[in-house]
Amino acid sequence: MNTTPNPLNAALALAAAGVPVLPLRAGKVPFGNCRTCKDNVCGGRPHMKAAGPCRCPAPCHAWAAATTDPHALTSPAWAPAWREAVAIAYHPGGAGLTVVDLDNAAAVDWAHATLPATRIVPTTRGEHWLYLGAMPSANTVRPGVDVKSHAQYARWLGPGTGRMTALPAAVRALVVKEDTTPAPRGVASSLPTRAPWNRSVATGCRHTERYVRTGLERGLALVRSRTESGAGSQAFGVARFLAAQHTACPGPCGLAAISEEIVTAAVSVGVPEAYARRAVANGLEAAVERAA
Repeated sequence: MNTTPNPLNAALALAAAGVPVLPLRAGKVPFGNCRTCKDNVCGGRPHMKAAGPCRCPAPCHAWAAATTDPHALTSPAWAPAWREAVAIAYHPGGAGLTVVDLDNAAAVDWAHATLPATRIVPTTRGEHWLYLGAMPSANTVRPGVDVKSHAQYARWLGPGTGRMTALPAAVRALVVKEDTTPAPRGVASSLPTRAPWNRSVATGCRHTERYVRTGLERGLALVRSRTESGAGSQAFGVARFLAAQHTACPGPCGLAAISEEIVTAAVSVGVPEAYARRAVANGLEAAVERAA
């Protein structure tokens, strides 16, 4: 029994709107390879990282079969799949979207506290948060949270509610691969000595120097404590938190100096400098986006 009424009609409507779609069979998973490609004898789709028109006449190679071509969707080769279809899916990356898949109540609570508001689609156990913009996909970026965009599909569960907003840095940061922190005897890179944060670089900050230094030192201690792994992610969180304290200041607040101290702390426990700088920059951007 179909869980999506008239799945082909729904698929054609989505395709007309520019959303690549595909049928889902029992278990709500894509159809496997066609007979020609059984057991991957065709060598696999050479561009699986970027969905496009499948060269096989029937749905083939899972999510990569997603298409907006109505002639393919209504072709005789696709007809058997539609007869078996229980639902439809779409390729978020192909539509220029990213789906943050929240699989339980705790993950939903985390999103409400962390991510910018956007369009929300209820799911059986949680929610899909849809953002404008595509990015790499990754599963289990944190407990109960998957990011679906390129090289993945998402089940179509309706248009959802709310205004869709631009893909934020906080979501991009979830899938940035952090290199394993090396053993304490060595670091991945070194930084030149730079002047620390002080009042001379924060003439427009509304906070006292003691307040800022106390918060900064606590944040740096958190980063330095990640001697095994996670220092880069911690640096992102510290940068976001500290920057958020200054969103109401007239400025300047010397955030560049604060950033350098966080980067230095991350590098001191083995985070590659390039990754540390990216994580800190994303953290600052995430704070600005939340304030906006």
